[in-house]
Amino acid sequence: MNIARQFSIFMVNKPGVLAQVLGEFARAKINVVAMTMMDSAEHGVMRVVFGAPKRAQEILSKLNMPHSETEVLCVNLANKSGALATVAEKLARNHINISYAYCTAGAKGGRTTGILKVADVKKAMRILEQGPGKNSKSQPVVRRSRASRR
Repeated sequence: MNIARQFSIFMVNKPGVLAQVLGEFARAKINVVAMTMMDSAEHGVMRVVFGAPKRAQEILSKLNMPHSETEVLCVNLANKSGALATVAEKLARNHINISYAYCTAGAKGGRTTGILKVADVKKAMRILEQGPGKNSKSQPVVRRSRASRR
């Protein structure tokens, strides 16, 4: 789990713009760690986490692309159903709102990375790093058989 810089890049919604922007990052050998794209009739917003955020910022300035930056929480998850739900439930129990989230499909070891936009990334990280609480409903209850209790 780590805190990363996410870029929200605002683009005109027309053919070739996304290809041009992604091509510039490819030529600069800047890896896209995670990305999501939203659109409207007139513009698109690409939210992206890069492997080299400082170099990515330089490319965006060179392209004169309007963008904003924010901190997001990157959570390493098992690539199985319910993994992101467990994280969301733990944050909800601790009164931390998730503004938005998206996942990758190819982290190390067949895992996935969840990208979470929360108001307080450091607090969210502390909560997620804690072990399961005594009243955690997402953890299985393990009971010994009567024979093994003797």
